[in-house]
Amino acid sequence: MRQIILDTETTGLEPEEGHRIIEIGCLEMIDRQLSGRRFHQYINPGRAVDGGAIHVHGLTDEFLEDKPGFAEIAGEFVDFIRGAELVIHNAAFDVGFLDAELTRLPEPLRIADLAQVLDTLALAREMHPGQRNSLDALCRRYDVDHSNRTLHGALLDSELLAEVYLLMTGGQVSLGLELDSAHRPVSSVEYGFDRSRLVFKEASQSELEAHQSQLESIDQAAGEAGCLWLRSSF
Repeated sequence: MRQIILDTETTGLEPEEGHRIIEIGCLEMIDRQLSGRRFHQYINPGRAVDGGAIHVHGLTDEFLEDKPGFAEIAGEFVDFIRGAELVIHNAAFDVGFLDAELTRLPEPLRIADLAQVLDTLALAREMHPGQRNSLDALCRRYDVDHSNRTLHGALLDSELLAEVYLLMTGGQVSLGLELDSAHRPVSSVEYGFDRSRLVFKEASQSELEAHQSQLESIDQAAGEAGCLWLRSSF
């Protein structure tokens, strides 16, 4: 299964108000293991970045001035996500912005035309109702180190979300690392058994007689119930 962990940063909160995407970060995951392929791009939005947004991600107008516009990177981005399942935290926000950008292209597209979407925020709310389910809160809950997340960043947040998503959906985050012997599942351990080393020892006649005498004593003490061993067929 091919999945793309995706995050964006934007100039503001509402694409309907003309706000644009300024960063996209994507990581490819194949069968729950990161492949090493990624898509990361800063984008010139063609408008000013809101001060409140700069406070969140630190991306200024001056930094974005020489970056390509969305239309220039759209082909590579579309090729990267096409046919995958997109894993996004608070997917409605990112998909709304992506759809706004894609519909501006000469040949308009929508995310629904390209990929399926899994919203980890909705998943977290089902798993942890009534609790905080922001990415930071989930990192704390699942013991994912996010100490370097002083500012939001699309690629960094995708890396954190990949770890959180794997822990939320099964706990597999080793990404292929071998378990050491102390933590290897019992079912994977091979045991050798040499029957030739077994020692067989039969009871002596005196031991058999002592055993029989003990059973008879039990039988008498048990009254009508008797000794089940004497009544058995073995």
